[in-house]
Amino acid sequence: MASHRKPKQHPLVGGTARTAATIALAGAATATALEGTGQAAPQQSPDRLKAEVTRYYRQAEVATEQYDGLKEKTDQARTALDRLQDEAARKTERLNQARDALGSYAAAQYRSSGIPSTVRLLFASSPQRFLDQASLVDREGSEQAAAVSRVHQELREVNQVRAGAEAKLAELHREQQALAAHKREIEAKLAAARELLAQLPAADRAAVRDGDTADGSAAPDARASRSAPRIAVRAPSARAAQAVAFAYSALGKPYVWGATGPSSFDCSGLTQAAWQAAGVSLPRTTYTQINAGQRIARSQLEPGDLVFFYSGVSHVGLYVGDGKMIHAPHPGAPVRIAPVDSMPFAGASRPV
Repeated sequence: MASHRKPKQHPLVGGTARTAATIALAGAATATALEGTGQAAPQQSPDRLKAEVTRYYRQAEVATEQYDGLKEKTDQARTALDRLQDEAARKTERLNQARDALGSYAAAQYRSSGIPSTVRLLFASSPQRFLDQASLVDREGSEQAAAVSRVHQELREVNQVRAGAEAKLAELHREQQALAAHKREIEAKLAAARELLAQLPAADRAAVRDGDTADGSAAPDARASRSAPRIAVRAPSARAAQAVAFAYSALGKPYVWGATGPSSFDCSGLTQAAWQAAGVSLPRTTYTQINAGQRIARSQLEPGDLVFFYSGVSHVGLYVGDGKMIHAPHPGAPVRIAPVDSMPFAGASRPV
């Protein structure tokens, strides 16, 4: 006998199944959309990647120049502090000698104080000599007391200056640590950019990696820069010619944070070292080097002049003539020749 009970339906049969299918399709579409979003970053165009990497390089270079400036100030503060500590030690030694002398004087006075001065005067072989000696002792004691007072005052002043120097040094250390942390952040961004670059075809990867400019203009070939022959250049002075010769000798050497040579450089480290080889001392950073010499117009550029770029004066190169400069571009790009027009021009100066 057939059963008249309705067969038990599966939970996904009928309208329920249709609803579930709709949800599943919607979920699949959402997943596909999310997957596409997740894969969008590695598919950025080389031009966009180049712009991003260049932006990171600019941020890193600004931080580096600030770091270099603080390091220079920290070194100067440490030298000043050492000098003050040496001076304080010398003054302390002088104070101790004065104290010893006064101690001997006080002991002699104590030993002689047991006999009243009137009695000592009566028994003195020469009353006038006694009075002269007593006056001399009083005068010497007053002079010694004044000397001790002066030394005390000098020591107090030195302690105050030393305390101020120590406070300044601590402040500079804190700022230096903050900049170092910022540099680590930028380096992390650069590492992420390098990971993206590794996914590009070799030709595109080389174009992005070697690009010096922020405006998309073509950068000179690094190998050509490294192999560029040294040529005799007309310079406004023998020292300028020496600085240019040094810059040519640095072609191909790597860019390294805070480096001033001889095996690696950052941008201002290269120009400082080049002019130091010519016997001219330049400040450490771009924003101090631009004011170290005679400011000149772009139309007046001659070999050896310093050329500066970007609104914050965060990059510098050494002009070598024919519209070109030698500079240390950024990490991964060695010292090379590049057109002055390859970056936003900010000014120029001629070391003197």
